[in-house]
Amino acid sequence: MQLSVRDAAGIFNVPEKTVFQWIKQRNLPAYKINDQYRFNRSELLEWATSTQTDITSDIITTPSDERERLPRLDEALKTGGVNYDVPGTDKFSVLQTVVDLMSLTEDVDRSFLRQVLLSREALGSTAIGNGIAIPHVRNPIVLHISSPMISLCYLKHPVDFGALDGRPVHILFTLISPTVRTHLHLLSKLSFALSDPEFRSVIMSQRPATNIFSEAARIEDKIQNSIHSQAS
Repeated sequence: MQLSVRDAAGIFNVPEKTVFQWIKQRNLPAYKINDQYRFNRSELLEWATSTQTDITSDIITTPSDERERLPRLDEALKTGGVNYDVPGTDKFSVLQTVVDLMSLTEDVDRSFLRQVLLSREALGSTAIGNGIAIPHVRNPIVLHISSPMISLCYLKHPVDFGALDGRPVHILFTLISPTVRTHLHLLSKLSFALSDPEFRSVIMSQRPATNIFSEAARIEDKIQNSIHSQAS
């Protein structure tokens, strides 16, 4: 879906003139079509997380005729699981271990998934600063994953992911899903969650999995309440 300047302004809760300024001054990804700027939802999310720009729940809402059973943030994290002291000394070895730790069915080609994740990193780092990265794929539909998941891994040793702030990464949220729409949905929720100070605090302090799931459920409820209030 190609978003307009007004749509982008609503997502970031800023005036439209700010969006134009960000295009010129902060490299906000945009396309000029018939003398009008258009934006890709996924690219806006990646830009927002990498620049630590706050987003609103507007990016998570979907038209009523498209609504289906989409995963909750806490459900996706429970499916993906939380792992501590994950070994690795570079991107390749870390992502290899992360993929090996995922609860995937036997028909999923783990080697292919690892290569897809590395290929995405080659396009641009998924590190968002403050030691956090969100490895994900651009074409999730080819993976044939039965259940969407976000796997949270705390690395035993910080690894250079080429983050804009220059800090090595020690926390990975690896996101995989069966469809593009579900992928965007979860990436939106995770981006929104990481802009929440309490959620970030729990993540950065490496709390037990139960605490992380509870905090994710709070964020999910916050999102749902915002969506319902907008609809009423």
